[in-house]
Amino acid sequence: MGSHWSYEVDQEGFAWLAIDHPDSGTNTLSQAVVSELGTRIHEIAAASPRGLIIYSKKKNGFIAGADIKEFTTLKNADEALTLIRNGQKIFSEIEALPFPTVSLIHGFCMGGGLELALACRYRVAVKGAKLGLPEIKLGIHPGFGGTVRSVRLIGPSAALQMILRGNPVQAGHALKIGLADRMVNDLEQGRNEARLLLFEAPPVHRAGSGANLLNLTLLRPWVARRLRDQVKKHARPDFYPAPYAVISLWERFGAAATPAHYEAEAHSIASLMDSPTARNLVRVFLLQDKLKALGKRSDVEVRHVHVIGAGVMGGDIAAWCALRGLQVSVEDREARFVEPALARARKLFERQLHAPEQVAEAAGRLRMDIGGHSIAEADVVIEAISENPDAKKKLYAAIEGRLKPQAILATNTSSIRLEKLSADLENPGRLVGIHFFNPVAKMPLVEVVHSPGTDPAMTARALSFVRQIDRLPVPVRSMPGFLVNRVLMPYLLEAVQASMEGIPFEAIDQAALDFGMPMGPVELADTVGLDVALSVAGIFAEELGKPVPELLQSKVQAGQLGKKSGQGFYRYRDGKAIKDLSRARLGNTDLMDRLLLPLLNEVIACRREQVVADDDLIDAGVIFGTGFAPFRGGPLRYIRETGSPSIYERLRHFEERFGERFKPDPGWSALLPPTAR
Repeated sequence: MGSHWSYEVDQEGFAWLAIDHPDSGTNTLSQAVVSELGTRIHEIAAASPRGLIIYSKKKNGFIAGADIKEFTTLKNADEALTLIRNGQKIFSEIEALPFPTVSLIHGFCMGGGLELALACRYRVAVKGAKLGLPEIKLGIHPGFGGTVRSVRLIGPSAALQMILRGNPVQAGHALKIGLADRMVNDLEQGRNEARLLLFEAPPVHRAGSGANLLNLTLLRPWVARRLRDQVKKHARPDFYPAPYAVISLWERFGAAATPAHYEAEAHSIASLMDSPTARNLVRVFLLQDKLKALGKRSDVEVRHVHVIGAGVMGGDIAAWCALRGLQVSVEDREARFVEPALARARKLFERQLHAPEQVAEAAGRLRMDIGGHSIAEADVVIEAISENPDAKKKLYAAIEGRLKPQAILATNTSSIRLEKLSADLENPGRLVGIHFFNPVAKMPLVEVVHSPGTDPAMTARALSFVRQIDRLPVPVRSMPGFLVNRVLMPYLLEAVQASMEGIPFEAIDQAALDFGMPMGPVELADTVGLDVALSVAGIFAEELGKPVPELLQSKVQAGQLGKKSGQGFYRYRDGKAIKDLSRARLGNTDLMDRLLLPLLNEVIACRREQVVADDDLIDAGVIFGTGFAPFRGGPLRYIRETGSPSIYERLRHFEERFGERFKPDPGWSALLPPTAR
């Protein structure tokens, strides 16, 4: 037998085909795995069993999808087409088997894994399983028949929603929409239910007549137009073509499972796989995996977190930790400062956890601790008070002696060097930065900051903690602004400077959106908080000699702190910025470069100063920390694809026009050919 698949025929005459990738803790569908599957299917077909059950021997799930790393080895669309056609052929052979087939699904069942399950006649899902077609997040769409079979099985509305959103559904919902035929409590019950399905061989589920109305030839163009309009609200076709390709396939073929439909699906995904968007989104996926791996260096498990400071950041950090299953205590000067944080946490739990008992459990893990009595039992103590070095140092002096020997002492400072904060500690090596971004529940990145004096074991523990709470850690050196704020601040400050010259806020933000940013710099500054932006800008002025715009200072002095106060650069109603979109096109043609070039220049400075270990971590940190247009693959990838000489020359031109703040960093020389330096 092969190394990935094995099968046996039981006494009842049923074949059991198991996948168990020997070199990985997770099953994925590499080309080798798919080819071997084809061999096993031919053998099983020749044996003529009464039925076939396909299952996984891995404890964590069925199949996670394709082997994404293989995408990077494809040289062109023709190679991608060959790969896709081979997978389609094998899955079609499974569908055509003359005996009943069942997929027994537990844990995750994603992408190609779900497409394999769709090729079977029946699907049994174990409670807690997650079934999804997330390919859209990689800039592609299902390609092993998934765009065809999903529509036939559950109807166009449910199928297109799954594909276009890319989010998985739970086993219970899968049963409700017909994606699963049975749901069971555990694998043993699943094995029995799978046998029962093979014995009974009930009629194969198909979407009902009501669901199939949208597949009518006359209705499809109208529905497709509406779908495109919805997608355009969050994904431009020139940046993210995959959703539009999915809609076009369905508009053309509906639920027709014809050879032409499968061939069109294959050509469509092969073309997408060869596109810059898909290549860069695959890079982003692999960068995310790289960050996740950084948190596996320590096997220390955190059980209790104590947060000091119940403001927006501290309170939301505490809430997130409780949501992820940790015991959390929150300390501040008085109860009136903690109560709003607990109320916000309750709302978070209700949004994230649908069952009332789960909400109650999460709320029970979060408690007020005005006196800081829990410090002595906490595995992690996070300081999230105001950005005042003296206040922070005074706090550390008061609590250091109460910490457990191996407890992490962390600061959530957004830009203050650790050397300044740890100078008076008895053990300065225990202080690390664990810098979250606002809003905590949405921003996946956390900077783990270390100085030359930080104990490496403490840094490793901090990285492990960040992964434990399902966040992406990036280790950064203690430098002004660290990585994310260091890169982001020149971008934000240039936006403020442009507004002071009379360019409308809406036009400034539109220029960034036209580049592909998810949010413009003006609205982003409001979201971060203008007081936070001013604090970081002050450190930049002190350490890097970069001036603070007067408008930013005056806004903070007037109490206009951004979204959290209802007024910043924009006014806010129900949490949304009030904009005059007629002003969005009043900027000039240089505005996009004017915003972007300071950001790219600071990226090069961070690279020269080795703020992080390598180029991948720079790109990952800026993508996940600032929202830098993901389809561009990161700022350094963008610089290389655009051409560093052209960007360098643009900086020099802007330096002549606008002054010193556009002066190219010396680090550009490492990326330029000798003739351009």
